[in-house]
Amino acid sequence: MSKTLYLMRHGETFFNQQKKIQGWCDSPLTEKGKNQATIAGNYFSDNKITIDRAYSSTSERACDTLELVTNKDYKRIKGLKEWNFGIFEAEHEYLNPPLPYGDFFVAYGGEGELQFRERVSQTLMKLMKEEKKQTVLAVSHGAACRQFMRNWAHTSDVDQKERLGNCCILKFEYANNRFELLDIINHDFSAL
Repeated sequence: MSKTLYLMRHGETFFNQQKKIQGWCDSPLTEKGKNQATIAGNYFSDNKITIDRAYSSTSERACDTLELVTNKDYKRIKGLKEWNFGIFEAEHEYLNPPLPYGDFFVAYGGEGELQFRERVSQTLMKLMKEEKKQTVLAVSHGAACRQFMRNWAHTSDVDQKERLGNCCILKFEYANNRFELLDIINHDFSAL
């Protein structure tokens, strides 16, 4: 039996707005971020999608986003947290090295890229394996969503080269210990 995972990035935060590196450190959603989450939530109601179970990263920005998307009870999961950028946390984004980051942050107390990808991928695999419900929403972070996409790129035809925007939703099918990316839902926030 296949299950559906909707993996979603949180709404815009103050640090996103200020171009600050935000991994394990946190900042609150902006008004725009809250409105983005509401619009993303409308995607589910407009398409008559019932979320059976919900999970969130332990970061406040992800929890707050999820609470604006659905009023369903949810479980906070540390494995869904963003990349740990070590001492670069809360510093300006211009200090980031060029992509791909690889193991750059390890020397500064952060995570290596493959270590991070493995953490997020194992967390979502365990969740979906144990989950008895059909339709799951997990709210996480930009790099976390991207690394999970990369982990399953070999099974998926869908891709997006541009950065994953705030409240972007990745729709995965899960069956036989395998994920396939079926759709990337980007919302129109031009009115915000």
